[in-house]
Amino acid sequence: MTRKYPPVSLLGVPTDVGAGHRGALLGPDALRIAGLREALAARGVDVVDRGNLAGPQNPWQPPVDGYRHLQEVVAWNRALMDAVGAELAQGRLPIMMGGDHCLGIGSITAVARHCRETGKQLRVLWLDAHADFNTHDVTPSGNIHGMPVACLCGIGPELLVKLGGTSPAIHPSQVRQVGIRSVDEGEKRLVKEHGLDVYDMRYIDEVGMKRTMEAALQGMDDNTHLHVSFDVDFLDPSIAPGVGTTVPGGPNYREAQLVMEMIADSGRMGSLDLVELNPVLDCRNQTALLTVDLVESLFGKSTLMRD
Repeated sequence: MTRKYPPVSLLGVPTDVGAGHRGALLGPDALRIAGLREALAARGVDVVDRGNLAGPQNPWQPPVDGYRHLQEVVAWNRALMDAVGAELAQGRLPIMMGGDHCLGIGSITAVARHCRETGKQLRVLWLDAHADFNTHDVTPSGNIHGMPVACLCGIGPELLVKLGGTSPAIHPSQVRQVGIRSVDEGEKRLVKEHGLDVYDMRYIDEVGMKRTMEAALQGMDDNTHLHVSFDVDFLDPSIAPGVGTTVPGGPNYREAQLVMEMIADSGRMGSLDLVELNPVLDCRNQTALLTVDLVESLFGKSTLMRD
């Protein structure tokens, strides 16, 4: 059966201010070169590319009070929050093309506000090798791309936790994390204290990806807005080398396809982040091409016609 998808808006956010490696600012254009817009259009999706947002350059400075580039991170996330909110208000499905994962703060803050205004229930599916629940007290680097989930849950600098005027933007109970396999020591305690729902690679190894995704998607209904935040380092680096924070032992190609197909089957996705793609570290744009392939599956591509 063919599912009709809402119109899609591509939003490029070319910055790596939250990361520990330079290069993720080239991610939006790598996705364009890999044919993201054309692939969605070929599936019958009404898609427009809004171009790139503008923001401050990466000053490449050491941390101040435990945070690197805080003011720049705030500026980029505020611009993204406004852009995502505008697309949602028009009934469009925003796809944020990052950029590093600090940008999840802006995109999800906007989605959470939209859900409060429309009476929708929010579910955040965080596909990542990392829990991203660090704070300035426990971070080994000060890089804010390791803190977005904590900031969204109200733990972090006021400029970020109150980005949308409401703190916390979300509650940990609204988040499901899949593919986690790298959590800093202090971060582990915070994850446990706040009851984050994490399906790490050991869990996936034990029960399989199908049961993992059934659990992560359980409880959604027609009133659920599903936000998918896809960090490319979720994938095993053997198939996705173009990221700055590779961690061995991630999902393989077929597991990743199953994840995307089951999300598509749910029919609930209303917004999407694509982050941490670093073409400087890639080989012939293969990670961007794989990302486009997986996004096609999010929009209904499958081997057979399925009910």
